[in-house]
Amino acid sequence: MKVDLEALQALDAVIRHGGYAQAAAQLNKVSSALSYQIRKLEEQLRLPLLDRSGYRVRLTPEGEAVLAEGRRLLLQAGRIETLAEQLGSGWEARLLVVVDGILPLADTLQALKRLADEGVPTRVQLKIEFLGGVQYRFAKEGADLMLAKDYVPDPACRAQALDPVECVLCVAPSHPLAARDHPATLADLQAHVELTVQDSSERGGERNLFGGERVFHLSGFVAKRQALLMGMGFGWLPRYLADDHLADGSLCELAWEGGSRYRFTPWLVERLDRPPGRAGRRLVDLLSGRVDA
Repeated sequence: MKVDLEALQALDAVIRHGGYAQAAAQLNKVSSALSYQIRKLEEQLRLPLLDRSGYRVRLTPEGEAVLAEGRRLLLQAGRIETLAEQLGSGWEARLLVVVDGILPLADTLQALKRLADEGVPTRVQLKIEFLGGVQYRFAKEGADLMLAKDYVPDPACRAQALDPVECVLCVAPSHPLAARDHPATLADLQAHVELTVQDSSERGGERNLFGGERVFHLSGFVAKRQALLMGMGFGWLPRYLADDHLADGSLCELAWEGGSRYRFTPWLVERLDRPPGRAGRRLVDLLSGRVDA
């Protein structure tokens, strides 16, 4: 390449500090070395960068344009050097995290925001999957971490339990099931459309199904909530998605003889064969509640 970053640095220093002597002192070089670098850059670019006719050197119009771009290059080069130092000190270049869409996304985003605020250099990619599709995607794409509802123990992974999440059986107040004066039976539920979430794995979707013939498979729990609000059918919702609607009456808790609520334990899973680096370790601490660790 014709552009020498050290020559650009010399040119920037001469203009910024008002002369060769001052710039040389800042860069810990001799003035003649700076002068040589700048003249060499002019020869390489075939452009006059400095006007040396006066008492003080100043930029030519060509020099102004070159230095403006050059300063952007110097800034980017500094960022690359800083990144290399950080990556060399244990920060991962990339971190892929797969999260189950049934879990509150705000918790994960808050943890990622904390990483960003701390200036972590690692590039984090977040993918949302559902149910069995989380572990399927984790294995298929070689992800580093996952937050899963349906975790099948794997000897190559380490898993830790997180706080339980409660789900509630919901239906719109306009739905026929909401008008019942006694808990619904399994047969009652099977006579109506059930709403569920389908994942991308071979295992299908939600496990807590009621076995009816009419089932609508939706792409996620937000879509499922919308379908419930429209009175399309009944189904389970995590409390964080349901509570406001239960409070304002736009959804009802559906009484069922088998119980209208259940809890599950999410799992935070990392690989044993590829342990997290500094960014992954920090994210594990944040997601598991050890925020100040």
